[in-house]
Amino acid sequence: MSMMKRWMMKCAWTVVALCSGIAAQALTVDEARGIALGESDARIEALTRAVAQGDDKTAAYLQALADDVVKVANGQVLVVRDGQGTDPVTGQSVPVPPDAEDVMLNNRLRGEIDTALAALKLFSAEVKVRRAAALSLLKEPDVSRRPVLEKALATEKDATVQALVRQALAAALLGSDVPNDRLQAARDLAGSRQPETLLLLNQQLAQEAEPAVKKQIQLSLLAVQDSLRWGERLGALFTGASLASILLLVALGLAITYGLMGVINMAHGELMMIGAYATYVVQTLFREHWPQAFDAYLLVALPVAFLASALVGAVMERTVIKHLYGRPLETLLATWGISLVLMQGVRSLFGAQNVGVENPSWMSGALPLLPNLQLPWNRMLIIVFAVAVLIGVALLIGKTRLGLFVRGVTQNRPMASCMGVNTARIDTYAFALGSGIAGLAGCALSQVGNVGPDLGQSYIVDAFMVVVLGGVGQLAGTVYAALGLGLANKLLEGWTGAVLAKIAVLVFIIVFIQKRPQGIFAMKGRSAEA
Repeated sequence: MSMMKRWMMKCAWTVVALCSGIAAQALTVDEARGIALGESDARIEALTRAVAQGDDKTAAYLQALADDVVKVANGQVLVVRDGQGTDPVTGQSVPVPPDAEDVMLNNRLRGEIDTALAALKLFSAEVKVRRAAALSLLKEPDVSRRPVLEKALATEKDATVQALVRQALAAALLGSDVPNDRLQAARDLAGSRQPETLLLLNQQLAQEAEPAVKKQIQLSLLAVQDSLRWGERLGALFTGASLASILLLVALGLAITYGLMGVINMAHGELMMIGAYATYVVQTLFREHWPQAFDAYLLVALPVAFLASALVGAVMERTVIKHLYGRPLETLLATWGISLVLMQGVRSLFGAQNVGVENPSWMSGALPLLPNLQLPWNRMLIIVFAVAVLIGVALLIGKTRLGLFVRGVTQNRPMASCMGVNTARIDTYAFALGSGIAGLAGCALSQVGNVGPDLGQSYIVDAFMVVVLGGVGQLAGTVYAALGLGLANKLLEGWTGAVLAKIAVLVFIIVFIQKRPQGIFAMKGRSAEA
């Protein structure tokens, strides 16, 4: 924008400030026509004069412009919704002429209208609306909004909104031509806890020529970074816990198939993939046949994903794996071949491209805790789900008849057979259980990312590391290892980057296993010596 245009805008907003002490007047016909017709500069000036009134009709008219429902016919401005015309000044119904034309808005005008709407909302009766308006103006500062922000600051009673308006005013003054204004703005922004303030201060620092202002901006940057540090730390911890919950879900199935049964199942990731695609199929069916109950599709997808993966796992065990018990190398090669077959089968059925799985409405959005910390609902619910699955598996293995048989067959297969246990059937049940849990992990993963044929390859190595580090056959060790690896990965990423963090974790696991081959928790009893 040229210097002349900037001067004109400042003069216009000065008019707003002078008008702020006058009683609010209604939107006039000239103002409504001036905003809708003419050159962009003239329309923005008319918009500025209308915002000075701050009445409900002005706000309604600007919202209609933003919604593209304003038409013009023979110089008359109409708001047309559902075929019914309304005069924006009087509010009365008027006929819509057949030659009425849409009001044209370029990107600049749309931006000015959005800003004007946010400025008008600063005077709303609802605290939430005023808070959102102040945040919006803070994110898009402009020195020309100074009069409106000062007026809102003078009338605001809520302490939280008042602080946000003060920060928005300081952010706006950061672009002032007066060095003292910029200096004071930088001082005021030192107390901000908004992440957007960092970007504003860094941008101004890059172009600031005044030494005193530059020094204050640097001090303010340090203060803002310090105030946001706790949010960053808590965010890293939550991200680590989220990754740990996913690793736990993936590793629980391996803790059964590998930890308890001794089968190195390289197709475990593909069993997760089957659970994710089962979720996608259920979502598609609900969207096509029961759209009104779409939010409930995930509750149906959970058992479907479990059963689909468990069935594939049972078929794998009965046809291939049962012939390879006690031969780990052959098991590894066979399951790796099965994984390739499963991936190619999915590519043939669903295509090689990733498919999207939509979150139900109750898993969408985030819980705001701090200005720079929001916890996504889908991640939080996956953490809760992982804990629930862990409790269920622990109860199943430790308290049920099936769990007793699984532990008996694992510890002493000949003795269990002599006691009348059908060991072949227990092997199938145990492998199907581990496969079904992998399907549940795939269902959970579908809620945090796209689903594709290579989904399982991203987690299978980490899952094996969790099981080995935690101790073969130890559910408690699996929990500790998943939590430790998840937190370590995310905390190290902040310092070294994702690649170096992975390398560091892998080196640690290698050294740890060299020193303690049995993992965090060693298996107790005679089986440990067998």
